[in-house]
Amino acid sequence: MGACMALCSLASCASCLCGSAPCLLCGCCPSSNNSTVTRLVFSFFLLLGTLVSVIMILPGMETQLRKIPGFCQGGTTIPGIENHVNCDVIVGYKSVYRMCFAMACFFFLFSAIMIRVKSSKDPRATIQNGFWFFKFLILVGITVGAFFIPDGTFHDVWFYFGIVGSFMFILIQLILLIDFAHSWNEVWVRNAEEGNSKCWFSGLLFFTVLHYALAFAAVVLFYLYYTKPDNCAEHKFFISFNLILCVIISVVSVLPKVQDASPQSGLLQSSIITLYTMYVTWSAMTNNPNRECNPSLLSLVSNINKTEAMPTSSPGMVQLWDAQGIVGLVIFLFCTFYASIRSSSNAQVNRLMQTEEGKGSVGGEEVGEDGLRRVMDNEEDGVTYNYSFFHFHLLLASLYIMMTLTNWYKPDITTQAMQNTIPAVWVKISSSWLGLGLYLWTLVAPVIFPNRDFN
Repeated sequence: MGACMALCSLASCASCLCGSAPCLLCGCCPSSNNSTVTRLVFSFFLLLGTLVSVIMILPGMETQLRKIPGFCQGGTTIPGIENHVNCDVIVGYKSVYRMCFAMACFFFLFSAIMIRVKSSKDPRATIQNGFWFFKFLILVGITVGAFFIPDGTFHDVWFYFGIVGSFMFILIQLILLIDFAHSWNEVWVRNAEEGNSKCWFSGLLFFTVLHYALAFAAVVLFYLYYTKPDNCAEHKFFISFNLILCVIISVVSVLPKVQDASPQSGLLQSSIITLYTMYVTWSAMTNNPNRECNPSLLSLVSNINKTEAMPTSSPGMVQLWDAQGIVGLVIFLFCTFYASIRSSSNAQVNRLMQTEEGKGSVGGEEVGEDGLRRVMDNEEDGVTYNYSFFHFHLLLASLYIMMTLTNWYKPDITTQAMQNTIPAVWVKISSSWLGLGLYLWTLVAPVIFPNRDFN
């Protein structure tokens, strides 16, 4: 009886996977709007690929795979069975490149299919909002095919795709953080106006001071460990210049004219952007090939010289995933989840992110005669986000994950080693400058163009 009930439950959920819309006809998923559920499921696909990449890059994974009898070439054998699997490809940076290549192809395919979809009445919206099982099979198929790509120059070429895509995704992350800070400030200020203002304003002050304190502490540590009196001139410039820019945006955010034109702007947003800029600066400096200016976190903690702990002459002896990569992954997870559920009232951010959160019919929970909860289609009158841009955003996220998990190292196809590169440093630093410029524009645009509606 238990087995029959389980089979019936699986059959019920199968309609969610194979149906024309996410859970419109069953109750195996939580109630929500159509647009939100779709974005969450696609984001889950991205996170699933990220998890696989993390597992494949874990230290010792190749050693463990070689212990499986009859699996890896050169590993434990079974008499009469030839080992066919090249475990050098399915672990390490090669596996990350192939997994992220597959995800990028998957999201590029849907980005191209979903161009100019205006409402859920478009037949392509049915593909966007359903058939999840078949989408999963497509992703698996592309992934399997990616692992059969010959080595050759694939990793070297895909590295540059990753550089460009990651640059663009860092900007998107900054836009999402700006939007999050605006929403956070707006909600807490509204709560303060409705009652118990001292508590809410104290909370705003606490987090603003905390963010600035962390950013200032980061600057001090950067000067201590990532600069030398007679060396590391680039790092001194990066730290000082970004610090000056952060001071500028903080001052501009509280100018009377800016406050009059944009009452929602303030130091909370500037403090979050300042802290994120310091993270990007740190991330850039950790990719400097100059070992004297780029000590490892292990050497900073245990006073071990990085050159002694990790000789540069040994091919492949690199740390593919370090502290800044872990922080980058955490920020990525937050931004991906926020992009899936965001409902912003900031018109400038909505235009930059190609979303129209005020558009579309109002969705809500609907309960059928059978008592099952159903997801409402809230996009009959118009989509609440640009389908094509959303997939393009996930494509860029795939490239960013690839670069983060491999610590932005460049594959050397002649020695099969991974190397730090100066281009990775400048890509990150330039993205921080452009991101600060975008935030500054959101502050001054309402002042420069007072006749435009920026609310």
